[in-house]
Amino acid sequence: MAHGLTLGPTALARHMIRMRLALMRNSLRGDNATNLYTGVSAGLILAFGTIAVAVLWPVHLPVTLAVWLAGWIFGPIFIGGGNEALRPEYFSMLPATPGRIAAALLAGAFAGPAPAINLVALLSLPVYGWRFGPAGVLIGLVAAVTTLITMVMISRVIVALIGLFVRSRATAAAVGIVTGTAIALCSNGWAPVAALGGTDTSAWSQVLVRVLPSGWGVAAIEAPWPLALAILVAGAGVIALLLAAWAGLLSRRVVSAARGGVPPRGGTPRPLPSTGGARITAAKELRAWWRDLVRIQLLATAFSYAIVTPLLLLALDAWIMVPFAGLIAIVMAAASSANLYGSDGTALWLTLLTPGAERADVRGRQLAWLLVVGPAAVLLSLAGTLVSGLAWAWPWVLGLLPALLGGGAGIIVLLAVTSLVPGTDPHKRGGNPLSTGADETAETSLAWLVLVAVPATGLPAAGAILLHPWAGIATGVLTGALSAWGFGRIAYRRLENHGIDLLNLMKHGPAPEAGKPAAADLPVLHRIGVTISYAIAWLPLFPQGLVPLVMKIFGIGGPGWFLALHLPPIWQWPTVIFMIALGLLMYGYAILIPMRLNSPSTTTTR
Repeated sequence: MAHGLTLGPTALARHMIRMRLALMRNSLRGDNATNLYTGVSAGLILAFGTIAVAVLWPVHLPVTLAVWLAGWIFGPIFIGGGNEALRPEYFSMLPATPGRIAAALLAGAFAGPAPAINLVALLSLPVYGWRFGPAGVLIGLVAAVTTLITMVMISRVIVALIGLFVRSRATAAAVGIVTGTAIALCSNGWAPVAALGGTDTSAWSQVLVRVLPSGWGVAAIEAPWPLALAILVAGAGVIALLLAAWAGLLSRRVVSAARGGVPPRGGTPRPLPSTGGARITAAKELRAWWRDLVRIQLLATAFSYAIVTPLLLLALDAWIMVPFAGLIAIVMAAASSANLYGSDGTALWLTLLTPGAERADVRGRQLAWLLVVGPAAVLLSLAGTLVSGLAWAWPWVLGLLPALLGGGAGIIVLLAVTSLVPGTDPHKRGGNPLSTGADETAETSLAWLVLVAVPATGLPAAGAILLHPWAGIATGVLTGALSAWGFGRIAYRRLENHGIDLLNLMKHGPAPEAGKPAAADLPVLHRIGVTISYAIAWLPLFPQGLVPLVMKIFGIGGPGWFLALHLPPIWQWPTVIFMIALGLLMYGYAILIPMRLNSPSTTTTR
């Protein structure tokens, strides 16, 4: 194989494509296959929707293509630097120049469903060009190909930059801030757009979306022949520059990964404090939170999202979310911390070999998490409530703050030992320092579970506040203390009884259980239905159900993008109840259908 890979650029690219297709083909099992089918289906719907935009609303085509470009840019950031099937480190020993390897890896990057779906979406360019005659169609076809290559190259360069330059706490935090800001824009970016809706922003916005690489094809179609050719040639030149930059980044990344990635720390390391029990574990965990780039990035993501989300709503003069910035940060930080043991790799054996260390380990991790998240969350909550001037928010903030802190500290350790997702040992991670090597789908599902479970621990305090504004404070403190103590107790008890099983799971992955079907044994329609339910059930439950419920109870805020609040008053409550019921039914379907189909009685009747 190595000899064949040195025959020439064409053979090298061909082998990369074959390896990429083989990796994808061999991974199409169980949840991976379901996720792929669901993603391809959703992507094709969006792609044909883009073509429909070119036919029905052509003025919005540049904005739509800019959204596709944003997906290629922010997608790798969302998943910690991108999921690279073919890592450059695998080919560092080949007798080939970095440029040839980069070109071959680029060819391999196109051997997947995402570029094919994006190409379907970019067929909107020749459809748009039909308005300008045969020449517009021809330019649109060429622009579709160059735009696709440019988008993929931009994504690859971003992945290489993340893998190379994220070698310090500052750069990891910067990536986290960008990630949190991007997530906030995806969820509440409509607010500044709506605020600017009354101003004359169409002229500069149309110019902006054409200046972006995704809009060069539209600009070329609309331009005269000489300028159109110049735009296409400039696009080809940008592709060549991106390829050269990627080749240089890959060569530096391989050298950096071979040297260990993060430079060694200078000076004499500080000794751990002379103590024992949970405090020594907390000291160890605090150092991990300070040194692990993955944890730093996830923590920065949580707090940046919590800060940016209320700021976006201020564009509409809506201060309702400002007092709750700290509460949002707690929930997001808990979601990013749900796989504590999995991110540590097989270091769990150190705890298991120490008699009676399980309780101290769990309690120490809880204490460290509270010390890392608690002060910043308290500061955000108090400052946000003071700045907003919303006096009614004080009972809610003071009551929910201790409840969510305790609930988060308890749930993260409980899920860490009951739903562990195996990851790569930190010292064995690849050239991408923000990837733990764990199953990203499983980690995402675990994060969604935390996003539901942690707010649920605040329901008793919320109920008490509705009965009496200040009764919720004592209820919140009691609920938080009981959640942290009770869930932590269950966690260390399970760690004592099943620690060896968790270590085997970390080392060898999940072992198949006799007589119990795997996820792949679910019917294809049910697998797709479960995946879709998990993906979109939060939309009717939270933003279209629970949020307008709270807004109607307290009579705050405008209709915004909440469907129920745009309807006549007689239909608002039925719509809110319907949305909440729909979200709960979708979550129930996603949870109960696999349990029912995998039950022994169902298995026997098959």
